[in-house]
Amino acid sequence: MPGECTVASAESVTASTPTVSTASTPTVSTASTLTVSTAAPAPTLIGSVQRAMRLLEAVASHAGGAPAKQLAREAGLPLPTAYHLLRTLAHEGYLRREKGVFVVGEAAERLASNGAKEKRRTMIGDVMEHWRDVIGVPTYFAVYREGEVQVEAVADSHGARAVEEWADFRQTAHAHAIGQCLLSQLDEDARRDHLARHRVQSITPYTVRDERVLLRRLAAVPRMQPVVERQEYALGHVCAAIPITAGSTAATIAISLPVHRAGRLLPAARQLQTEVGRKLGTLAFSISL
Repeated sequence: MPGECTVASAESVTASTPTVSTASTPTVSTASTLTVSTAAPAPTLIGSVQRAMRLLEAVASHAGGAPAKQLAREAGLPLPTAYHLLRTLAHEGYLRREKGVFVVGEAAERLASNGAKEKRRTMIGDVMEHWRDVIGVPTYFAVYREGEVQVEAVADSHGARAVEEWADFRQTAHAHAIGQCLLSQLDEDARRDHLARHRVQSITPYTVRDERVLLRRLAAVPRMQPVVERQEYALGHVCAAIPITAGSTAATIAISLPVHRAGRLLPAARQLQTEVGRKLGTLAFSISL
């Protein structure tokens, strides 16, 4: 009727009330809105160090050195910048200035020398491990430098243990195959000089005790033949050493076996000698570094 207020029932209100679908409600995906970069940060580079390295490389490429203007041009640097860096490098010992040119200094030479030594140790270590595995015995590499025996590499394994250095190898060269092999490669004066500094002494009951006997034995070692020693340095062990000569440096590669396997020593030494012959060039290069 006109003028009457009509009140809808609860059911009609409910039916007409708009509904919100949760399926259509927009969602926020953290994976799509937050991106974390895993790329490594750009390195921080020091420009002055880079420029100095380029100058060092330029100097090293000239055996007789080069003047500042040429080095600046080759390094792609302004001349004032090059002068400043060259003076700094010379002050620190990495360069020297001689007769108007810059040459490599002692500090840079030491860096190169240390790198070469590390390369030599790695190369020789790899070769020793190869022969240990091929022949099945512990292997040793030693050189005679500055009047002393220097064992530079030893490769052994659980089933092929190296002889324990229970007495200093440098002081007992007369007793072990490594030392005898190195001494046999020296001239008589050098041998006598070594034995004057490291006296012949008894290490085991089998060690030679007389210097004259030892000198005669060393002089009688056939050229490039294995030197064999049986229990003179360590009881229960026999050893053989192969001579290697690289320029003026005396070197040797040796093997050892327990005394109950002494019958295999010479065959293993011959096999080692054959293997050494195949890699003599690599060894000679490594020794000379």
